[in-house]
Amino acid sequence: MQTNRNVLVLGATGSVGGEVATQLREAGWQVRTMSRHADAAAGRDDGITWLQGDALERADVEAAAEGCAVIVHAVNPPGYRNWGGLVLPMLDNTIAAARKAGATVVLPGNVYNFGPEALPLVTEDAPQRPLTRKGAIRVEMEQRLRDYAADGGRVIVVRAGDFFGPNAGGTWFSLGLIKPGRAVRTVNNPGAPSIGHQWAYLPDVARAMVQLLERRDSLAPFASFHLGGHWDDDGTKMTAAVSRVVAARTGRAPKVGAFPWWLIRLLAPFKETLRELLEMKYLWRQPLRLDNSRITGVLGREPSTPLDRAIEETLQGLKCLP
Repeated sequence: MQTNRNVLVLGATGSVGGEVATQLREAGWQVRTMSRHADAAAGRDDGITWLQGDALERADVEAAAEGCAVIVHAVNPPGYRNWGGLVLPMLDNTIAAARKAGATVVLPGNVYNFGPEALPLVTEDAPQRPLTRKGAIRVEMEQRLRDYAADGGRVIVVRAGDFFGPNAGGTWFSLGLIKPGRAVRTVNNPGAPSIGHQWAYLPDVARAMVQLLERRDSLAPFASFHLGGHWDDDGTKMTAAVSRVVAARTGRAPKVGAFPWWLIRLLAPFKETLRELLEMKYLWRQPLRLDNSRITGVLGREPSTPLDRAIEETLQGLKCLP
């Protein structure tokens, strides 16, 4: 019986980490997190213990993880900045802390690992031959976690499509389709006509992670899972749903337009974040669908919020609805 319910969530000030931390707390876990600006969160009455520390400092991570059964590694450089220099050192610190505490590592994954030969329906064991730098880093991250699992550790990787949710800033939904904090008058579609796209509602992703953690002792030492999320089979379902939800709330349907890739290409030489976004354009030009057979076999069913309700909650959280 699992009696240790102490968990460290790294990246709890971000979209994924924040949602996972909240749901773990609601599921009865003793949640602690670490931030360089923990003093700003000290007054929060959220039931989470905020510790001062830096994910790039191994001693900080090891101290924060002491006594924890689980470490959720949801920390990433903001705005894709300096991925090559920061991502792997932060993960190495998490692995070192997990090794010291005997903790399971949970990694929120994505589809960057996979190149064209894995498409269109991608299983967890599909070959990982990415075409991008971020994809290569993701593959290396998982390899280091495999090494940890092979050496006696435990790892859970949950891969999902593009996130959206009430607190999901810095995502394709919040930066590409709409503009947070503004009424939705236009919905931009980054995809090509008739090309499917994989989406994941962030609260559903976090709920799946919590449910898998409750079963962690029965999983393989390195256990990876794909979430089916919301599959937009022709690339128009998401924008149509946004229009439908906005029209129902305001009485006026927004226009649907094409995402200005030309502008991103023009500005990319001057802004690192835009260069990184441009690198992932291929995911909007060919369908990549995640096969969720494995996770449904373990959980019985994948957590799934109906699309219109998920979009309404997202737009409400992003302050785009009256």
